Amino acid sequence: MVRPKKHLGQHFLSDPNIARKIAGLLSDDQKIVCELGPGTGMLTKFLLENEKTNQLMLVEIDEESVEFLNDNFDDTRIEIIQSDFLKTDLTKLFPDPFALIGNFPYNISSQIFFKVLENKNLVNEVVCMIQKEVAERIASPPGNKTYGILSVLLQSWYDIEYCFTVNENVFVPPPKVKSAVIKLSRIKARQIDCDEKMFFRVVKTGFNHRRKTLKNALKPLLPKDISKISYLDKRAEQLDKFQFAELTKQLSEA
Repeated sequence: MVRPKKHLGQHFLSDPNIARKIAGLLSDDQKIVCELGPGTGMLTKFLLENEKTNQLMLVEIDEESVEFLNDNFDDTRIEIIQSDFLKTDLTKLFPDPFALIGNFPYNISSQIFFKVLENKNLVNEVVCMIQKEVAERIASPPGNKTYGILSVLLQSWYDIEYCFTVNENVFVPPPKVKSAVIKLSRIKARQIDCDEKMFFRVVKTGFNHRRKTLKNALKPLLPKDISKISYLDKRAEQLDKFQFAELTKQLSEA
């Protein structure tokens, strides 16, 4: 069987040591695991080493890759699904919480994270390899130039750990950028005590004009009387998730 070609901006991992290291970052007690874009199964074989995992769903959009996986993996715990992850209804596929892992295609990684946020009550853990720049942005604290929409939103529901940087030469074909592995662990206690839809809107609107103060960036959302609204003299990148939640609450009640 010929190895599948690169697709959707994905670069296949060729170093088994890196794959083993990534698989090892998943919590030991994960019973249901979804691998996104398994490609040639380099990571898959190490995921199967965890005996506590009793269901491994492989979601792959590429027909050649699906054929390759079917020919090379024969384990009753595996289910291979040819589907576009971004268009997949995860609530139908996963009735119970699961962990998501994979070497995410770089050109759709941000969309994948928004999909995770939409399903945050199902996705209890994420371990993924993505472009280093995106990983740094997600893990970035307030006040940093790379701190942005995904930083605030993901940090509001997940603890973020920047695990390690990955060199270009462990991929086929090698990407033009460095990669990184990050881990997201679902925060169990409720931290964002405000209307979630409004929270998303405030964060996105605030960062759409990140050089402006929030007084100017949030103009479409502000009431006539802004005297009781906090943080309007600051820029979006200066607020942490709790301050954004407080600002959202004030705007909802104004």
